[in-house]
Amino acid sequence: MTDITLRTARFPSDQPAVLEIFREYVKSPKQDLSYQNFETEFALLPGDYAEPAGRILLAWHKGNVVGCAAIRKVDHSACELKRVYVRPVARGLNIGRLLVEQLIAEATLIGYSRMCLDVLPEFLTAQKLYESLGFLPANPVSYNPVPGTKFLALEL
Repeated sequence: MTDITLRTARFPSDQPAVLEIFREYVKSPKQDLSYQNFETEFALLPGDYAEPAGRILLAWHKGNVVGCAAIRKVDHSACELKRVYVRPVARGLNIGRLLVEQLIAEATLIGYSRMCLDVLPEFLTAQKLYESLGFLPANPVSYNPVPGTKFLALEL
């Protein structure tokens, strides 16, 4: 097994690493994600991802941040999975699955009974990952105007 470490981001010490990988994430799709108002989100980190209701998880490999994922509260029983991203250099190491599985476990410990997400149509690998973990089609919990976006949820 490769040397992968997952840990919850610490603020303010991890803020530069979180900002760097979140910015890389929003530039990764072909679609413009400016509708998400991410600059405001980034300026307020950890913001909606703050504990105890939220989390930002970082994946480290050989001393470098190579992946991230986060959850934020939707309501008393549901959270939304956001910002799942693995840098190209670390793809194929199962990091995306590790991040999502860890956040599923943490969401359950927090007390959520449902995890929701949206995934852009170009992210086919992510769609397959979510489906393999049991996510099913669901109603949206946040705005996403991109045609073909899948809205999924997992009962925890």
